[in-house]
Amino acid sequence: MRLSDLQTGEKAVIVKVLGHGAFRKRIIEMGFVRGQKVEVLLNAPLKDPIKYKIMGYEVSLRRSEAFMVEVISIDNLINTENTETTSTSIINDETVKQIVDRSAKTINIALVGNPNCGKTSLFNIASGAHEHVGNYSGVTVDAKKGYFNYKGYHFNIYDLPGTYSLSAYTPEEIYVRHHLSEEMPDVIVNVVVASNLERNLYLTTELIDMDISMVIALNMYDELEDSGNTLDYNTLGKMIGVPMVPTVSKNGKGIDKLFDTIINVYENQEPTVRHIHINHGPIIEEGITVLKNELKTDPRILKHFSPRYLAIKLLEGDKEIEILLHKEQNYDKWIAIRDKERIKIEKTLGEDVESAIANEKYGFISGALKETLTLGNKETARTTHLIDSLVTSKLFGFPIFIFIMWLMFEATFTVGAYPMSWIESGVGLLSEWVNSIMSPGPLKNLIIDGVIGGVGGVIVFLPNILILYFFISFMEDSGYMARAAFIMDKIMHKIGLHGKSFIPLIMGFGCNVPAIIATRTIESRSSRLITMLINPFMSCSARLPIYLLLVGTFFPNHASIVFLGLYFTGILLAIVTAKILRRFLFKKDETPFVMELPPYRLPTVKATFRHMWGKAEQYLRKMGGIILVASIIIWFLSYYPRTNVAPETITNTTEESMLQQKNSYIGQIGQFIEPVVEPLGFNWKVSIALISGTAAKELVVSTIGVLYSENDAEENMGPLSEKLKAINPETGQPDFTPLIAISFMVFVLLYLPCIASIVAIVKEAGSWRWGVFSIVYNTSIAWIVSFLVYNIGKLFI
Repeated sequence: MRLSDLQTGEKAVIVKVLGHGAFRKRIIEMGFVRGQKVEVLLNAPLKDPIKYKIMGYEVSLRRSEAFMVEVISIDNLINTENTETTSTSIINDETVKQIVDRSAKTINIALVGNPNCGKTSLFNIASGAHEHVGNYSGVTVDAKKGYFNYKGYHFNIYDLPGTYSLSAYTPEEIYVRHHLSEEMPDVIVNVVVASNLERNLYLTTELIDMDISMVIALNMYDELEDSGNTLDYNTLGKMIGVPMVPTVSKNGKGIDKLFDTIINVYENQEPTVRHIHINHGPIIEEGITVLKNELKTDPRILKHFSPRYLAIKLLEGDKEIEILLHKEQNYDKWIAIRDKERIKIEKTLGEDVESAIANEKYGFISGALKETLTLGNKETARTTHLIDSLVTSKLFGFPIFIFIMWLMFEATFTVGAYPMSWIESGVGLLSEWVNSIMSPGPLKNLIIDGVIGGVGGVIVFLPNILILYFFISFMEDSGYMARAAFIMDKIMHKIGLHGKSFIPLIMGFGCNVPAIIATRTIESRSSRLITMLINPFMSCSARLPIYLLLVGTFFPNHASIVFLGLYFTGILLAIVTAKILRRFLFKKDETPFVMELPPYRLPTVKATFRHMWGKAEQYLRKMGGIILVASIIIWFLSYYPRTNVAPETITNTTEESMLQQKNSYIGQIGQFIEPVVEPLGFNWKVSIALISGTAAKELVVSTIGVLYSENDAEENMGPLSEKLKAINPETGQPDFTPLIAISFMVFVLLYLPCIASIVAIVKEAGSWRWGVFSIVYNTSIAWIVSFLVYNIGKLFI
């Protein structure tokens, strides 16, 4: 808890003081150090400031300042020791010290670094979490939290979004800066790519300006060594006052040493640590000093940021910092001084302040590396350049991309067909076994038709899902996904977007929800909105079971072609939609296409299979959660109310089952909706499956599994694919034909996204109207295209 949480008369023991720089030093000098007892004497009439007693004297702190002191109350100390009395006399100094030391051994750390620096790999290996690692900018779009214990310390570790600086240009930069200032981690781990220090250390210089405790992880150090370069990292660390530790996060090398160093920094036992100022040259430094001295006169604003950092950001014209300061009494004075200093700097140096500061920072980095980095003679990027000359070439770039997509779908269908058939046989055997041991009745029908028919109809596609995610994971981790965005930039630009929008769209082939969230990496709001609105047209893996069922049933010899056709139909409609949105709803804007093309890396087997298993867990949780519950609900609605029919009017049990279904609750709903979907070739059962698919697209298959299982009449326990091709006695023809299957798959591809995707759109767009737009627009497009496919197809078939 924080000191500001205590009530008048309560006592506590100090655990740690948060914050940084001069503010933290002042508080500590006043006696607020670990183990000291403090008592709340009284609050001012307006509850601020508060008077405390510490070390035998009285001192007042503002509530905001008291918030920066972490404490444990005496009452909690008593409870910790399981003491029955409320007297504090039995809590001796040694007991207090032991309890406070235990509380103080919790270290909050934040991983900060550029995209592709290996932060998430380090996070995974340290905490055991299963966050996916993507070798392109923007995979980590939120702070992921993990925890672990090491040498008696409890670590809370946050994996922050990758960012190149701490400006206010992108959502990642703003998010990282807010986290560092509001959450105030005890130690920052600045993860840098050891083989690309000149670029990576720019962010380090900004963290140094913030004056916070830090350790640098020289990640991918094996790549630096393989290049023939050598780095005197101990000397470099002493120069900048930050300890450096070589690490290789993909195999865990150096991780123990890294956390040993973090503990030393936290306990103020690391000799390398010292605070330095990056010298920006006499003209800029003069402006920084003038502003810094003015900002120091208002201690309230210095709790979260150092005065030097605020001064630099004011000179750069940082809008977020201006918003932070604009409520302060001296804001107008500070801005007037800032403007005066900016004019002086720009006149003297002949360039804008932002460029001047950046040049000086890179100059500092270059000078430090000249003294500590020795370059070898090996060509480090030869392999990457060779591969890029092929996969991004004008002649081969697009054919390679199309071939990779075709290979992905071909492997998903052909390789996945074997384990899929094994699981399907297992589900069939399970149904037969349950049918043989249970007596007829509602419970038997629930288990066979509801649970096994619904969940079993979806779980058979787990191998195919895993194969699809294997390919997506490999493309992301290897660095090819960034090249796909690179070659697609011109096409994206022609529809009013740019190459960076292509990455969330490709991610949509896995799942639309994280893909919609990943649009945060797009700087332009209009481009971001367009990208998230067209993302549901990217056929996610939840639709894959539907395609696999129908393609395997009706087009087994042309599976990959049909798959490609469906996916490219979604892409084409996304392009058309983007053009319409850019033309009528959003004014055109030009945002630069700036995206790192990382070197190619061979993903580790462990990382790839960890990603696959993570998706398998999500899929299996769906089986035991929403799909199981929905299947039971659908069974209930199709089983009740029971229909009493004269036996002489029924010729066989299949007819009886069909009549029961038609008169059930779900049959009545389906027949009410049927006129809307009948022009598309669908019957009432299909309409029910489409409605259930609004919750999760996998439910389409489970619903079909439940509805068609109930027509088995117990004598036919065949696979679902055979039931779809069977003749419907009522109509004299199958419910599904190849043409109806195509029409149905097109509708599923295009109609409204699942509820989770709609919620993601609403959250990211900040308005319900875009969620409603997605529902209405996508469903309308789906109906029109499916209508055209079915009715034009009838002319030729």
